[in-house]
Amino acid sequence: MSALPTAFDATPLELALDRLLPSRPLPKDLSATRKYEQIKVSMQEIGLIEPLSVTAADRRSGLHMILDGHLRLQAARELGYHQIACLCARDDEGFTYNKRVNRLATVQEHYMLLRALERGVSEDRLARALALNIESIRRKRDLLEGICPEVVEILKDQHFAIDVMRHLRKMKSARQIECAELMASVNNYSVNYAAALLAATPPEQLCDPDRPKKFRGVSAEQMARMEQEMSLVQSRFKAIEQSYGTDVLNMVLARGYVAKLLGNKAVVSYLRRNQPDFLDEFKAIIATASLDEEALVT
Repeated sequence: MSALPTAFDATPLELALDRLLPSRPLPKDLSATRKYEQIKVSMQEIGLIEPLSVTAADRRSGLHMILDGHLRLQAARELGYHQIACLCARDDEGFTYNKRVNRLATVQEHYMLLRALERGVSEDRLARALALNIESIRRKRDLLEGICPEVVEILKDQHFAIDVMRHLRKMKSARQIECAELMASVNNYSVNYAAALLAATPPEQLCDPDRPKKFRGVSAEQMARMEQEMSLVQSRFKAIEQSYGTDVLNMVLARGYVAKLLGNKAVVSYLRRNQPDFLDEFKAIIATASLDEEALVT
């Protein structure tokens, strides 16, 4: 069995900046964006991490078209680079690895930060390299303090704001796990949802039950009603979640059975004469896409 061909040459090339041709125009306010600032500061502090992706040199002009790395090229120009590392694509297409890579999970970012600190990289240098302030670096460093291992396992592959952990940290371990599972079930890892779960947490499930929960614009009576309503919603959600798989299977089987019935001309003729309303309903059932198909469309 022959090996699959690689998309890029294995060895990076050091190419002069004037030999690189952008494949798209850059926005005028590029230098004001946070992403560009982070890239520029990172290159200034620790150098280029990811080479640019370029096409093979044009036979006439000798120029390389950039497939991925426009922001890095612009930052290199501003920082006074004369050459920059590039990976040459073997096919002239816009494929880049960035299109196939998910954003770094928050927990994994925390582990990487800890590893850098353990190897002697100072907080000041990390802050400069990531274009963050020291306080943000420390919050990322302390992300998992007070969080039970089960929650870390549930959230390890998700991207979420640091303040989500700030809310979970105020709960006892059992409640942390329950909330993390709810967040995973509804695929909602927002700070607002975590705050709502905290608001609905009974005092006995908080780490500090004597300290009242404070939410701007919400009275104690409203808080108590919110706790009751959220508790009811959670119990209903869990009940639905338990029967969801069986319900979907039954619906798929029923839809298949109805489709088979309407595939029989005699049955269709009988329904058209005697039960036209039933026939219309059966056709509507068949025309309805399955839940899985709807999910793929959306």
